[in-house]
Amino acid sequence: MKKTKINEAFKENTIEYLKKQLGKEQVVLGLSGGVDSSVTAVLLHKAIGDKLIPIFVDTGLMRKNEPVEVKALFEDRFNMNLCIIDASELFIKGLAGVKDPEKKRKIIGKTFIDVFKTEADKYDNVKWLAQGTIWPDVLESETQDGKVAIKSHHNVGGLPKRMKMKLIEPLRELYKWEVHQLGELLGMPKSMIYRHPFPGPGLAIRVIGEVTEERIKLLQEVDSIFINELLKAKIYDNIWQAFAILIPVKSVGIRNGKRCYEHVCCLRAVQSTDALTADWVELPAQFLRNVSKKIINDVTGVNRVVFDISTKPPATIEWE
Repeated sequence: MKKTKINEAFKENTIEYLKKQLGKEQVVLGLSGGVDSSVTAVLLHKAIGDKLIPIFVDTGLMRKNEPVEVKALFEDRFNMNLCIIDASELFIKGLAGVKDPEKKRKIIGKTFIDVFKTEADKYDNVKWLAQGTIWPDVLESETQDGKVAIKSHHNVGGLPKRMKMKLIEPLRELYKWEVHQLGELLGMPKSMIYRHPFPGPGLAIRVIGEVTEERIKLLQEVDSIFINELLKAKIYDNIWQAFAILIPVKSVGIRNGKRCYEHVCCLRAVQSTDALTADWVELPAQFLRNVSKKIINDVTGVNRVVFDISTKPPATIEWE
């Protein structure tokens, strides 16, 4: 297994390399708020300052309050000139009636490229496109021996061909734990660096079946409760990735003394070192009891909570 020694010298050498490589040319970056794109943004900002143009596309498929938190963090703490595009209505419309996960990914990928390219084209003399690609992304996006890639929607393809720019991927040869180490050296807050991974297509692949604004908002509430309870219980930092999934079935229940027919949600928590394999985390029974009760009591429309105990492989970390 390849391994890079992440230390102060590596950080400074990388910044110097980026300065020489990019010179005075402008660079656009799709900033998602996730760990990889965030570390990429801070690294590039230290190298080229305001020549970096970070573009945040609000797809409407993100975690609860994501756009507000990203804006506050990068503009206030890191002094970046962040360009925020609200394209949520466009993404939701494009996904209307679509249930197939691969079609979802392709629609989201194409819509993102169209929105991002339209915005990036407003800037003159932009020569470079930066992406937060890391080594496992490269491995899982490759097609080998006629087999379909595990990740058909990812930032290693699509944008560079459409935008006709030179591609810069400072984290391409790093594993996730190495990205974490680099983020710490860059002075980034641990709450960002050790944030759990979030898929490019967002909650669209955690809402199983058709994606609607109502179902997205429902999942955002469930997911927010789950993550906040993990943080309160000081469990979050010991987990690689935790999230909720909205299942396309309803179950009978009792609410306010009456029968109800409401949604089922699933909670998933996994442990991993490189995302290529993963095992489910045995969360304390009392924690699961409490979080289930809170979700059902606080989120109108959900009356049943289940817990996923599948490993990768054969199951993937995400459901779609």
